[in-house]
Amino acid sequence: MDQLFRLRERGTNVRTEIIAGLTTFMTMAYILFVNQIFLGPDGAGIPADAVFFATAVGAGLVTIAMGLFVNIPVALAPGMGLNAYFMTVVLSSGGAITWQAALGAVFISGIIFIILTVTRIRQMLIRAVPQSIKVGITVGIGLFIALIGFKLSNLTMVSVTPGIDATKPVPGALFSLILGSFNPATHPDTFLALLGLLLIGVLMSLKVRGALLIGIVATTVIGGIFFPSVVDFSRLGQANWIPQFNNLAVGQLDIMGALGVGIIEIIFVFTFVELFDTFGTLVGTASKAGIDVNKPEGQKTVGRAMLVDAAGVSTGAVLGTSTITAYIESASGVSEGGRTGLTAVTTGVLFLLSLLILPLAGLVPSAATAPALIIVGVLMMGSVREIPWDDFTQALPAFLTIVLMPFTNSIANGIAIGIVTYVVIGGVHNLFSSRRVPIHWLMWVLAVLVIARYAFLGGE
Repeated sequence: MDQLFRLRERGTNVRTEIIAGLTTFMTMAYILFVNQIFLGPDGAGIPADAVFFATAVGAGLVTIAMGLFVNIPVALAPGMGLNAYFMTVVLSSGGAITWQAALGAVFISGIIFIILTVTRIRQMLIRAVPQSIKVGITVGIGLFIALIGFKLSNLTMVSVTPGIDATKPVPGALFSLILGSFNPATHPDTFLALLGLLLIGVLMSLKVRGALLIGIVATTVIGGIFFPSVVDFSRLGQANWIPQFNNLAVGQLDIMGALGVGIIEIIFVFTFVELFDTFGTLVGTASKAGIDVNKPEGQKTVGRAMLVDAAGVSTGAVLGTSTITAYIESASGVSEGGRTGLTAVTTGVLFLLSLLILPLAGLVPSAATAPALIIVGVLMMGSVREIPWDDFTQALPAFLTIVLMPFTNSIANGIAIGIVTYVVIGGVHNLFSSRRVPIHWLMWVLAVLVIARYAFLGGE
């Protein structure tokens, strides 16, 4: 074990690594339940058992591969934001794009990742896009996810429009609140969701490990005890406690369908968003684990990690899930002393073992998982502090990237307007000011492609 993972060289031991792996699993296991919101029957339409299986097996296998082949404490699972985009693509197409074709798009984006990584174009693209746009993408996706959480939990914003009856939904309003919806007698699901949100908030404030997962489980239990109309525990006696794997989405991706008209942009968004999520997570986690990413050995480690990540994207698509990516929650394991791939292997094995709780997964209501989406939005919103708001060449593109994602119900629109705005404002600024705004030539290429897309193909 010491030779395989170089434990003593990195100042750790088996016990510490296993505890770190368990910690990482606890902090990110919520994806097992949350992913069904986006990809399941009420989302993209994939059977619930198939989503749980693909999430657990995909996260398990790719995380174990990261531990064995790269030897860093980084865990991977279907990415938040990309799974939301996956759902939006399917639902907004009106049946034109099936979930099988969307999986095909994910698979193709994984192949593109492998090519971009091997040729080092991926690293160049990461350097080309300014930090403000990268942060804007993260924050915008966070708001997008939070909005889905509010919708699923029926927790929405209050309308203060004069002359409007506040007890009824506001016609045409983006958000509204039906007063009385927090009454547990009439709206038990909304009340339970609010309770879950407050519970997770308290746990997060106390810095409890696995707060999201604990909150989801506790909210489900409370619902089963006090709100049987929301959580029906009687189903436990009817459940088959031997997991059934006869209704899976393995191998059902439609690659030819993904190559149809209108799917190219979808592949682009999958690729573009994953591009930055992975790099930042890998570099940040590796650095915290004591790996110097500025030295040749550290750069080779990150390069291998990016290759495993790219292969994991296509692997997940074959299994039946959206893009698998590195999770920033891996930092929780590092904070517990995780320094090697043994941490990742431990996390991966736990994901595989979670298949044994498949019969329980169907009990978890959206009222228990929706609050977790809102909390994820809060966590992703924290990156907004990194935007230089006093520099308008950076602030406006980042702002438009952020707000257009939830306001237009499209991650693609947010990315597109951010790129074009940055290039146009920065280019004009450079004509009249001695203070240069750095614009990589690839940003000009991306801007031209975006403008051509909206000019000749129309918006979403």
